[in-house]
Parts: sequence; structure tokens; C-alpha cells
Amino acid sequence: MRIAYLATADARGHLMRAQLLTRALRAEGVRVDVITTSEDGVRFFAGFGIAATLLSPHYAVQFDGRQNMRRRATDANVAAYLFRPSRLLRDLRRLGLLLAGCDLVVDDSFHPALLVMGGLPRWRDRVVHVYGRSLREALETNFEGRLPGWLARGFARLVGRCIDASRARLVHDFAHADAPRREGNCIRLPTPVAVPEAAPPAAAPGDPARAAVYLNPHFRDPALAGALERGLADAGLGAHCVGEGYRGRAGWQAIDPGWVAQAAASALIVSAPGMAALSVALVYDRPIVLVLTDQPEQRRNAARAAALGLCHRSVEWRGDAPAFAHELRAACTELRAQATPADAARGRARADARLRAWTDTLRSLAAA
Repeated sequence: MRIAYLATADARGHLMRAQLLTRALRAEGVRVDVITTSEDGVRFFAGFGIAATLLSPHYAVQFDGRQNMRRRATDANVAAYLFRPSRLLRDLRRLGLLLAGCDLVVDDSFHPALLVMGGLPRWRDRVVHVYGRSLREALETNFEGRLPGWLARGFARLVGRCIDASRARLVHDFAHADAPRREGNCIRLPTPVAVPEAAPPAAAPGDPARAAVYLNPHFRDPALAGALERGLADAGLGAHCVGEGYRGRAGWQAIDPGWVAQAAASALIVSAPGMAALSVALVYDRPIVLVLTDQPEQRRNAARAAALGLCHRSVEWRGDAPAFAHELRAACTELRAQATPADAARGRARADARLRAWTDTLRSLAAA
């Protein structure tokens, strides 16, 4: 059995999910070939012991140093990718060679080349699209209010048809029940979460409780990192900080394969509201501070977390470091007063059930 897994590198949630599922499937004897879309993505996979192939770096969503989406730059990048023969057509030819002989092709999430291939008769019975519940809505409504209504609606219909034409759609949600649910060619699954191999070392007597911080590589503003560090310190918390955008900054790691174990044992989590971070908080019963930015998909995730009553607070970076530090300190103080002790065994059981749901689903699709 051979599966090809293409994970776009413009969001680390795609790469984290890809490495997690790749290692789990390989442990069950499945051959998994990993493909990604940037040199940083290749290095990220290498940190987890996975050799990935770079397709091309031409397609990417564009963000500023505070993880705010740059819409015009993204539109220009996508247009150049679609209409320059050296980009989309080249990638289609290359994928045709890389994917030959694969039983299943996983697209995580919405790479244009695999959207096209998933609608073609030769490939549609092998391509499955993996995406978060909020991502498809963000993609299909991308041009609402920015183009004439008929153009925006036409774009949404075209994208929707490409997605729906594929073999299957694996739609994940941080709050979904552990059992997969099939609706036609749509399979709804819980967002997968790592099962820590070992707990982190216990804190020394007298050391402060720790927050587990993860910021994806689009966060690069040093003022934001400084304000975050100050807010946590003012709340009486130590910190385990991970973020590729702060590579080389004192007290930060670029990549940490053991971050989930740190988060599961933490006093609280600090992260942007991606599906993965929200899933870790939910599975391991940890309160979470959500760092909000102008990222449409994550805004939707934060709203859903609030509607579901997840133990969280939200803070927003507006460029005012003292105000951000003050808001973060207040959020941490409130959450710590509400937090209940973590149940490590229950968290591991939940994470294991989620991971098993994914490997069983992918193997079943590949075998069929």
C-alpha cells in the first residue's frame, strides 16, 4: 500500500498533521511519500525524521510578521501560479511522475495543482482533500466584498466543484466526536493530536508553573514576542516557547517535536487559534489563550471555541506592547483560577482514538 501526502507549508498545522499521520501509518507498514511546498517545510519535516520532496515554492498564502493575511499579495501570488506555464503546468507534470503508482493521494490543504487533478478522470478516484471545517468556508468566501458579486460567487462555485469531484473529503474539526462520520464522499473526523511518548521532566521545587507557547512562523515581530514574555512573567508563569519566526531569540526554540507533551503538562497554552492548538487544549483539558490576528480561518475557529464554551481567553496584538502584556497577564490569571488538574491518562486515550480514526480511514480509502 502506497500513499502520497502533499502538505502545503504556508501553515504549520498542515505539516504537523502530515508528520503525525505519516509516522503513524509507517508504523503500520504503509509506504508514505511526503511532498511539501517550501524549503522551510522540508526542514520542518526533517526535524521529525521525515525526508520530504519539495514540489515547488511558487504557491503560498502571504502573511505579514504578525500573522495578518496579506490579501492582495496572496491574490497576486495565486494568479501568477495559475497563469504562468512554468508554475502550475510544471507542477502538474511533476506530480504526474511523483504520484504514479500511488493508491491514495492526500491533499492537505487545497493545493491548486491537486484541486485540478482531483477533478480529472485519471486522478479523481485517488485524490482526497483534507481540510479544517473553517478553511473551506474561508477559501470560498475569499473574494466576498472584494469583487463584484457574480465573480465572487463564480469563484466559490468553481472551487467547490473541484473539491467535491475528488474521491473523498476528510473534514476535520477540533470539537468533533472521536468516531468518523461519513456523509456521501465527505468523512468528518476529529483533528488528530499527538500522543506524547513521555511526560516532560517535572519542574524543580520552587519553579513557577509553565505556559506552553506555540506561534507559527508568520509571527516574526520581536515586539510581540517581548510583550508576550512580559505578560507571562507578570502572571507568575514560566514559559516553554516555540516559534520558527523567533529562531535565535533567547528562550525560544524554532521546532520542538515534544511540544504537545509540554502543552499537556502545562498550566495553560498560548497560541493562535489554529485547529491543532485548539485540539490539544480540548483533548488534554488545558486552558488556552488565543492570540488573534487578521487570519479569516482562525477567526472562525476562535468564534467556535467561544460558542462551545472551551476554557479560553482571547488577546489581540495591535502593536501596543504594554497593552498586550497587560491583557495577557489578566487572561492568564483568570484562566489559572478556573483550570482543573490535567488527567494525563484520559488525554492520551482521547489522542490515541483520534489518531486511530485517521489511520483506519486512510488505509481503508487506499485499500479500496
